Amino acid sequence: MEKRLKIATIGGGSSYTPEIIEGFIKRAHELPIKEIALVDIEDGKEKLEIVGNLAKRMVAAAGLDWKITLTLDRREALKGANFVTTQLRVGLLDARIKDERIPLSLGMMGQETNGVGGMAKALRTIPVILDICKDIEELCPEAWLINFTNPSGMVTEAVLNNTKVKCIGLCNVPVGMIKAVEEVLGSDDFVFHAVGLNHYVWGKHIYFKGRDVVKDILPKLMSSEKFNPKNIDATPWIPEQIREIGMMPCPYHKYYYMRGDMLKKQLKDYEGNKTRAEFVKGVEDRLFELYKNESLKEKPKELENRGGAYYSEAACELISSIYNNKKSLMVVNVLNNGIIKTISDDSVIETTAYITSSGAIPLSSSQLPLSAQGEIALLKTFEKLVIDAAINCDYGKALQALTINPLVNSGTLAKQALDMVIEQNKKYLKGW
Repeated sequence: MEKRLKIATIGGGSSYTPEIIEGFIKRAHELPIKEIALVDIEDGKEKLEIVGNLAKRMVAAAGLDWKITLTLDRREALKGANFVTTQLRVGLLDARIKDERIPLSLGMMGQETNGVGGMAKALRTIPVILDICKDIEELCPEAWLINFTNPSGMVTEAVLNNTKVKCIGLCNVPVGMIKAVEEVLGSDDFVFHAVGLNHYVWGKHIYFKGRDVVKDILPKLMSSEKFNPKNIDATPWIPEQIREIGMMPCPYHKYYYMRGDMLKKQLKDYEGNKTRAEFVKGVEDRLFELYKNESLKEKPKELENRGGAYYSEAACELISSIYNNKKSLMVVNVLNNGIIKTISDDSVIETTAYITSSGAIPLSSSQLPLSAQGEIALLKTFEKLVIDAAINCDYGKALQALTINPLVNSGTLAKQALDMVIEQNKKYLKGW
């Protein structure tokens, strides 16, 4: 008899949970699931119960016999798990609001995974993830950790270089890029070869009918509505710059390539208390009111406004591809191991890989254009300094990371930003 699977979802009280439950239901024919354990912390108890009951209704409506467990006991949830997914947010959305408003108060870009905000989130999150990994090593050492927790690249690198856990990082941004290519080509019969870092990845090659068409379709891609996710302002690209790069940028490149334009819009939103984090908090409040409705038995369409579109498509397909040894091509976060020649092998990159029962096997890649090599080297150095700072509570490393980040004004403003991050996150930054 086929052994049935236990999946533990850490951060189970997240508004994203209906998304991942829907993804598993769609794959019930290829994933013999026995139990999905949704686990959260005391502060998330109410949301866990609300979204967990919706998950139970969704599974029942699908006619499945899966056990949905709701618990605040992480160790109990992890016992015997075959796959562990992480979708947690240390400090909840109130922390994200601070992550965005601190740099904006100093006239700098406020974004939850980039610049000051990305560093703040990493400082809070990496120690928690590493603590979770200690439990995984003890309670389910053969489990795969599928990390969706941002900043996904830094979190995944911290896990792979400091634990024995089998981990693959994941992001929904490349899925949106692939959807945009589908729209432009009018076909899904192509190979999308991505190379870069999480939230800084390019579509390096797009193979279609025997040719690499990426440069040919760049103009249409730049104007595609599908190319811009709901959480990023639709500021137009500079066509000459993108043509010179010769690769498809991800939407998050706008924070760097169009920094002045994007910052101007953000500062206006900040002054009106309409930052992205504040918008998302409003969306979350409305979602959980919907989730309470006992007649609701499916993922509501309003979840698309949350910014996590295609999450289940990526996470659940990754799990299925590992379990079924599909050898499918997916864009994931994995160790570099020589793919990008200008950064170290122990760096985590985001790239296209074959997904097998042994994990992700990345495609080899030709060298990135010179400008891209410089961008990657700088941002990977930032990430490594942040990871070091998070693990060792190192103020100097954190300050140096901000000093070199392109979204941060160096000097006294960088120090002010760091001091504000530490002060406003005292509850979560132990040892600082």
